[in-house]
Amino acid sequence: MSNLKSLRRQKIRYSIRQKVSGTAAKPRLAVFRSNTDIYAQLIDDTSGVTIAAASSKDKDIKAQAGNKTEKSKLVGAAVARKAGELGVTTVVFDRGGNLYHGRIKALAEGAREGGLQF
Repeated sequence: MSNLKSLRRQKIRYSIRQKVSGTAAKPRLAVFRSNTDIYAQLIDDTSGVTIAAASSKDKDIKAQAGNKTEKSKLVGAAVARKAGELGVTTVVFDRGGNLYHGRIKALAEGAREGGLQF
């Protein structure tokens, strides 16, 4: 069962990556969700470099009280703040094969409230 689920998600990830690509001016906001944490990276695919990153393991976010969805929103705001410092305002969103729901949606909303456009 879990093998089928992971294979399905892998296929979805590949199809998303065929359509979504980041540049230096408009990087890709890639999201990875594990059972316990969530990670977000701004990636420039032309040079293959991570520009900025944030996760729920960061000290300032880990110290906050709240459930995983609330922490995901904080991660989105943190990555938006780091992007703003680098002068990035627009990104393309890569949900990483996950449904746009729950923690993924909360991260996207936090990033939008932080000033990112996608």
